[in-house]
Amino acid sequence: MNPAQSVQVARAVGASVDSAVQQQSSAEVLKVSTRSRPSAVAGAIAGVIRESGTAEVQSIGAGATNQAIKAVAIARSYLSEEGVDIVCVPSFIDVSIDDEERTAIRLLVERR
Repeated sequence: MNPAQSVQVARAVGASVDSAVQQQSSAEVLKVSTRSRPSAVAGAIAGVIRESGTAEVQSIGAGATNQAIKAVAIARSYLSEEGVDIVCVPSFIDVSIDDEERTAIRLLVERR
């Protein structure tokens, strides 16, 4: 993780309340796991987009990434009912979990 980036508390979707999560940009970070419900994650994405216009979704592994992509598609349909269109920009990001560096998928979701 780049030390120049700020570290703040973010919301974990589908995780226990005491999970430690980190934020690396001005967008709110939503952590998605294999067990996350896509509709719940979609609601969180839509809420963050309504509030700030930008959300960051992070996932590690194929199952979690699958849930995250489905959530973005569902959030897009939720927001389209309000006349809001969103786009998703995927990238890789290195995250530190239990003092171990892992590569995650980062989905930056923004208003179009």
